[in-house]
Amino acid sequence: MRASSRPPGAAVAAALVAALTVLPVLVVLTNALSAGAEGAADYLLRPRIGELLGHTGMLVAVTVPATVIVGTLAAWLVERTALPGAGLWRALLLAPLAVPAFVSAYAWVSVAPWLTGFAGAALVTTCAYYPFVFLPVAALLRTLDPADEEVARSLGLSPAAAVARTVLPRLRPALSGGALLVALHLLAEYGVLEMMRFQTFTTAIMQRYAVGFSDSAGSLLASVLLVLCLLALTLEVVARGRRRVARVGSGAQRPASRVALGAWTAPAVLVLATVVGLSLVVPVATVARWLVAAIGDTDAVGGDLLQVTVSTAGLALLGGAAAIAAALPGAWLLNRHRSALTMVLERATYLASALPGVVVGLALVTLAVDWARPVYQTVWLAVLAYAILFLPRAMVSLRAGLAAAPPELSEAARSLGLRGPATLARVVLPLMGPSVVTGFVLVALAVSTELTATLLLAPTGTDTLALAFWRATGELDYAAAAPYAAVMIALSAPLTMLLRRQILEER
Repeated sequence: MRASSRPPGAAVAAALVAALTVLPVLVVLTNALSAGAEGAADYLLRPRIGELLGHTGMLVAVTVPATVIVGTLAAWLVERTALPGAGLWRALLLAPLAVPAFVSAYAWVSVAPWLTGFAGAALVTTCAYYPFVFLPVAALLRTLDPADEEVARSLGLSPAAAVARTVLPRLRPALSGGALLVALHLLAEYGVLEMMRFQTFTTAIMQRYAVGFSDSAGSLLASVLLVLCLLALTLEVVARGRRRVARVGSGAQRPASRVALGAWTAPAVLVLATVVGLSLVVPVATVARWLVAAIGDTDAVGGDLLQVTVSTAGLALLGGAAAIAAALPGAWLLNRHRSALTMVLERATYLASALPGVVVGLALVTLAVDWARPVYQTVWLAVLAYAILFLPRAMVSLRAGLAAAPPELSEAARSLGLRGPATLARVVLPLMGPSVVTGFVLVALAVSTELTATLLLAPTGTDTLALAFWRATGELDYAAAAPYAAVMIALSAPLTMLLRRQILEER
């Protein structure tokens, strides 16, 4: 479809969303430029910057492939093999989404204080982030028509060759989208890396802002993160390709034949048990151990737990709804009216997500004080920050849903007289409903555990579980931190099970 046929309303909405997400980036770049070209060069060419770049690049280079391998292998075993107890494994493999990454780091620091530095950071981030790959790949594997694979087998290809020729290419959108989410989270991760005492650009930025609040040095470091984000976005576009995965009609009315594992059953179960043990059992068991200690110590159990839980849940719901609404126009345009302009608008929404929450928060504080004082110290400024930070989670989910919703159905609806919003509401949204729910849940989970932006932007007197947990761990009071960690897990568990339902319903 020609770019000239873009719906003007969707184009305007996507442009406004892109402009809002770019505002914090502009503030960062303006502060960075205030150092001057010579000052910026002197600061960025120091050996310390090279060390931070090496640490950040090393973590991304190890964790992203590790999450892709773990997530894809787990999804294949659960969805395409005769694995015993596949339904239970599906739930267990998604369950780490209910455990915030910094809670996992807290657990590993408690269990193995020696496991710090790069090894600890890579282990915890891989365990925490592989579900971002497992979720879309598992959902897509359930929707793929097995006919192409069976035809390839009938033409003499081996099972592995048939999968490589017919299945893996169609998984590229899910794989590239999941890998992009992991990379962006790694660039902006703070809690895990601080606990593991592994220095990256994000931890260095937090240290600079703690010293100078909004100095140009912190903005220069954030500018390097923006460059790394642009690199990740470019690589994702190349990896994703343009192959279509949608089909018109119902396709095969049966699931793909499951591969018998035979002698590989025990090794497959052992691999999945190891993944679940490292990513779920260790953190949950550690939180439970400290929670028992907290129950025995009445001073360690905060009396404000209920109030903090309610405020956290409210912010999570608002943030999830805002991110889905903001992502929909850009995802629609990219899928239905792809052009250079729509790609720029969509890519722009990813930039700020590579920045630490404190950078986005300070930028929004600056903008609100200077240009929109009435929204300063309101919940809406915090919700805007969440939408900016976690828009990629919603965008990747909606993009995957639209990719699997054939545009021919929308064209048929328009030929019958439906126009614009009516086509979206009656044809497209029902088809991509599971993806909408998935995006909402992923954002809500992120909001409920966000640290630094919430600290800056939450209205006075508003507290969250993540902030209360972080204060307690900062004082090395693990027993006092345990109740907040337990409630975060309890709140996230139903949302994670909702994601499991979306995988089962994607057919």
